[in-house]
Amino acid sequence: MKCSGWGKVVLLGAALAFLGACGSGEKVNLKKITAQPKTYIGSEKCKMCHLEHYDSWKSTLHSRMLQDVTKNVDAFVTEIDPAVIRADFEKIAKDLKVPPDKIYIPKVEEIKYTIGTQWKQRYLVEKGGMLYISPIQYNIDTGRWVNYNEATWDKHPWIKGCGGCHATGVDLKTNSFSEPGTGCEACHGPGSHHYALPKTAVFEKRMTIVNPSKLPSGIAVQICGSCHNRGKSTKDKTVEWPLGYQPGKALETYFRSTSFAAGDTKMLYANEFSKGHHQQYIDWRQSKHHTEGVNCTSCHYVHQLGVPPTRSQTKESGSKQCLSCHQTVNNNLGHSIHSFANCVGCHMPRIAKSAESGDLHSHVFVTLLPRDTLKDPKIPNSCQTCHKHKDADLAALQKQFDAMSQLPKPQGKVIENIERFQVKK
Repeated sequence: MKCSGWGKVVLLGAALAFLGACGSGEKVNLKKITAQPKTYIGSEKCKMCHLEHYDSWKSTLHSRMLQDVTKNVDAFVTEIDPAVIRADFEKIAKDLKVPPDKIYIPKVEEIKYTIGTQWKQRYLVEKGGMLYISPIQYNIDTGRWVNYNEATWDKHPWIKGCGGCHATGVDLKTNSFSEPGTGCEACHGPGSHHYALPKTAVFEKRMTIVNPSKLPSGIAVQICGSCHNRGKSTKDKTVEWPLGYQPGKALETYFRSTSFAAGDTKMLYANEFSKGHHQQYIDWRQSKHHTEGVNCTSCHYVHQLGVPPTRSQTKESGSKQCLSCHQTVNNNLGHSIHSFANCVGCHMPRIAKSAESGDLHSHVFVTLLPRDTLKDPKIPNSCQTCHKHKDADLAALQKQFDAMSQLPKPQGKVIENIERFQVKK
């Protein structure tokens, strides 16, 4: 099909507009651009050239980590009804540090941002020019309200505790951020140079942005570890995220992970398995996957169009993810007990908590046996995280496991020593 003269004009105009959006085609001073400090520009500018990746990012939880409800009231996953909230607080009154009727409940118009959309939702309010996480939390799976630091919520500014991972381009000096949520530049670094350079500056443009898929695996995974982690900044002990870290740098220079051995008994079990949320990197570092270089993106995708198979954005659903690498070679030992190939059920027990107890899987990829709980009753085990064994006697359960996981005794005719049949010379 031939294009008319006007059609060519329209197409040319569209092409020029596209190139203009991705960086001017005019002659530019490359040195002058790259001599400027790199700054954050926001995901909305990235989409001008990377629309498909932008669309796939919009479907992830990263894009909705922090939402401005003054611009999008639909970010609320439930209604803020003080009567309902206080009624739920009454049910857990014995565990509260402030009486249910004394806990601060923000009005809808006081809430600036929501945090989270899948497991739970928390709410940011402003006080004295700083943002704080208010003391109410809505657990989405169970549909109930619970408390959150009800006695101390206004003592810990959000920007120091969580800001660096909930928002992109956080600046503590100006108490600001460039974009709510985990935007493109959270994983690719500040994009002002990349955006300003023309497409014709192919090699210079490539050098101005971080592409995690082109980094060595061990360096790329630290980008995930900069937020799916818990600990303290090495640059400022009052900050709980890696202040100063940017994708491609060495994370440990900027952040020290917490541990049970260092005294964190609240967020870790005595075996250093995680109790708390956003600690997958701590778990993974203890795993064989870490040793063998199987990292976060081996199982989870970052950019993918379409509906994900799981809410954890894994490439396959459930144990199919495991079986895409691990082949079943036999059904001996522990694998003889459950024949339904439920790898996740035993090797990734639900022992961590985001909103409700046990709503997150361990990422150490180790089966915890009843004997682990017998040694330390505070350490859970894989068997009892399954509803079938929830109330089982631990000693009996371990004995049953030992009996069923033994290799069977050889059966059949005993073969005589082959030397007896050798021909004499």
